[in-house]
Amino acid sequence: MYKVRMTRTGRPELRLQLQHGVEDLKAAYRASTDVVEKRRVQAIWLLAAGKSRAAVREVTAYAPSSLNLIIRRYNQEGLAGLKDKRHDNPGFAPLLNEAERKALYTALGAPPEEGGVWSGKKVAAWMGRHTDKPVHVQRGCEYLERSVSVCSTPGRSTSKPI
Repeated sequence: MYKVRMTRTGRPELRLQLQHGVEDLKAAYRASTDVVEKRRVQAIWLLAAGKSRAAVREVTAYAPSSLNLIIRRYNQEGLAGLKDKRHDNPGFAPLLNEAERKALYTALGAPPEEGGVWSGKKVAAWMGRHTDKPVHVQRGCEYLERSVSVCSTPGRSTSKPI
């Protein structure tokens, strides 16, 4: 009768389903230029070579749950599942598109409508009016720093160069 090996938590142990030979995994490990991917491939390669999970965790410094996640991704997607997918994430779109950014920089060339000097708060208010979205003062300050390399905030007498 086939016995399923159980973990300490009472769950069945996740088994590695090899899709590549040990030499192929070794070659993939050596060819990888991304450190995250390289470490993940190393973990699979060592498991495929017969090393225990404890030994693999010691070499790679992975927690048991992280190692299980890597095994699960390898079982489902092969070597492609071990890639660092953060590189493919472009992140959020900028708050202002190119036309809005140009309009802001043009507006910054003149005194603000409210009078005084431009501050992060005034830039954020201008951005909010032109995008119809609430804009935090910090974002206004960042855009101001990008454009004129000085962020004026109440109570602050020094300018901050970029």
